[in-house]
Amino acid sequence: MHCVDIFPSAFGPFSFVEPEPIMSKAQFSTKERILDAAETLFAQYGFGGTSLRQVTSQADVNIAAVNYHFGSKENLVNEVFRRRMDEMSAQRLSRLQEAVKAEGGGDLDAILAAFVEPPLAMAQDHHGGGAFIRVIARAYAEKNDGLRRFLSEQYGHVLREFAKAISACMPGLSKEELYWRLDFLAGALTYAMADFGIIKRPHGVSETEHRQRAAQELIRFASAGFKAGKIN
Repeated sequence: MHCVDIFPSAFGPFSFVEPEPIMSKAQFSTKERILDAAETLFAQYGFGGTSLRQVTSQADVNIAAVNYHFGSKENLVNEVFRRRMDEMSAQRLSRLQEAVKAEGGGDLDAILAAFVEPPLAMAQDHHGGGAFIRVIARAYAEKNDGLRRFLSEQYGHVLREFAKAISACMPGLSKEELYWRLDFLAGALTYAMADFGIIKRPHGVSETEHRQRAAQELIRFASAGFKAGKIN
């Protein structure tokens, strides 16, 4: 199960991280160019198939700049994910908090919307959103223990918060059943983000409208799945 592998249930230790020094405009531009180049190349060639030389060439920087900003290729991979997932996770948790407060913790569809809609909105982002979706697909396909550990430590709490909220709505589900269904939801969401399905955007329908319809259908589908009875 992908969710269990990437997001284990145990909380990691708390540690204080010193704030990064404020970067100049030139430094920020260099760092962003490296991240943009890495994201594009990881999407196209995978993590193992992309060399730092390719990244520096595409970003038009030298290897010293990569070492200065990221220290290693492994950390560069992690930072490509952090750049997108920090904002998406914050949006998910904010939406989840609103859903739980508004409905007293009992509206499953609102909780699922908080889980589904921010990633679909990110997938629509024309500033690299499509490339990052392919990077996510690479993460599922390639065995990268360092990345799995990073995602678990940084974002495992997000899944646990959703699991807790869904469990409150569906107290009859066992923990195993809950995580099976969350795993299927995460897989279906990744597929919807990639827009690989047989349902293509109809002529005259905007991309935003198409994504909204995808979110609505996925939420209805997932809601029915979580409400399904136990397997005898």
